[in-house]
Amino acid sequence: MTHLIKKLTPEQAALIPEYWAKWQAIALSTQPLDRELAQEAVKAAYHAINQPNPEIVFCDSPHAVPTTLNHLLKRRLSRETSWLVDSYSQEQRLRELHQTFGLPVNRLLDEQLHSHLWKQLNQQLSGQVQIQLAGSQTQARHYEPQLWEQLALQPEMRALLSTCLRREPPLFNSMWMDFAISVLNCTHDRPKGTAFLSLLQHCGWLFPYEKLCLVCELPIHLSFDAENQLHAEGHPAIQFADGFSVYAYTGVRLPEPYGRVHPQQWRSHWLLQEPNAELRRVLIQGIGYDRICQELEVTELDAWQEYRLLEIDVEDEDEPILLLKMTCPSTGFIHVARVPPDSMSAKEAISWMNWDIDPEEFAVQT
Repeated sequence: MTHLIKKLTPEQAALIPEYWAKWQAIALSTQPLDRELAQEAVKAAYHAINQPNPEIVFCDSPHAVPTTLNHLLKRRLSRETSWLVDSYSQEQRLRELHQTFGLPVNRLLDEQLHSHLWKQLNQQLSGQVQIQLAGSQTQARHYEPQLWEQLALQPEMRALLSTCLRREPPLFNSMWMDFAISVLNCTHDRPKGTAFLSLLQHCGWLFPYEKLCLVCELPIHLSFDAENQLHAEGHPAIQFADGFSVYAYTGVRLPEPYGRVHPQQWRSHWLLQEPNAELRRVLIQGIGYDRICQELEVTELDAWQEYRLLEIDVEDEDEPILLLKMTCPSTGFIHVARVPPDSMSAKEAISWMNWDIDPEEFAVQT
């Protein structure tokens, strides 16, 4: 019968930030993999699920996986048939891949290592202890969902994603698994536990098959903003050694034509051409209303003293973009802010900006 741990000692609780820092560093590492350690981790994981050692091949990024598999298939086939690989349909290529390298074992690895370990440890930690461990986590920065979305857009990659063993979901709970084993001495299947944590620590994304395991290198560059969102200006937020990149601005993935350009060089007329509402919002945020007013034709709907209510008509936008342009009487400084699309007058927009205080009531206008 397993012993239920109901409360952490002060000494144990004091170690929690150290373990979060350890696994956060693993999750965000941009250092090259130690390939010898990665190979040993893969072999140990296969051994733990009773599979023979596979051929281990490293890829510079997940994006390189289809090309690598194509090359390996050609190498395994005879000279008379290898040239046909490029003409295979996706279904034919997958069928040939499974015949040559065996079936994917990513779900087997997850079920027998991750899920198995989670279940064992979960039975020994009370809900209060689990909440204490999870609640201690500072806001983590995870880039892998956007990387996954970017890869899913590529037809040649889409069919292979179901065979991938990603680091991200396990890394959310790997800290408390490590903590439960190393600090709380919870009872567990030691070979499987060691193999699983080693796999997370020393490998990137895996595409594991019965006879072959592709190990993806980690990105060489990651960039975040102050809110821990993927963010870069004029360069990739995620970049791999082979050049594969993901661009993002305040957590929103950008098309490469936008991402390669610094926001100071973004053009207001892009708003008129961009069909995606979220990207239009990001463009507005990056360009700024002041420059939009200077570079686009705007319609003045109403005026009150130094205030102007302006409208920008963006094609296919569900509602107009209304802006309140404010000119400081003393300095001439112009500030522009977006106001609700149902604002009927400049005074109404001013009231909205000032928590429903009528501008006539302002004792001093600034």
